[in-house]
Amino acid sequence: MIYITRRETFNAAHKLSRPDWSDDKNENVFGKCANPNWHGHNYQLFVTVKGEINPETGFLVDLKWLKEVINIQIIDKLDHKNLNLDVDFMKGQLSSTENLAIAIWKELIPHFEGTGATLHAIKIAETENNSIEYFG
Repeated sequence: MIYITRRETFNAAHKLSRPDWSDDKNENVFGKCANPNWHGHNYQLFVTVKGEINPETGFLVDLKWLKEVINIQIIDKLDHKNLNLDVDFMKGQLSSTENLAIAIWKELIPHFEGTGATLHAIKIAETENNSIEYFG
């Protein structure tokens, strides 16, 4: 079993707030992330796949293919966007990094059927100090 990780970056804005809560409660729970004028991050996305090396190619997956899938399915939809307003796969949910990782997983998983590779993990670094990992 071998693991390969591809890193991509994107910039996006969001606001953490629940419409069913008051502004005060949102601020108390989410702090600066509930700023009514939004805020942004320079995110790093790490997509890790696992599987066995194809003896014909020496690859688990073609990294060019992996880059294209991540960019078309994820980065093009997130980069320089508002996660709350512009991203179809984030509609109706809080734009926390945890929820973003799960949504990215759901977007990517169908693209690995029949490739010989399995999606292993999604890691998102929101800041240099905060990151999350999701393993499906």
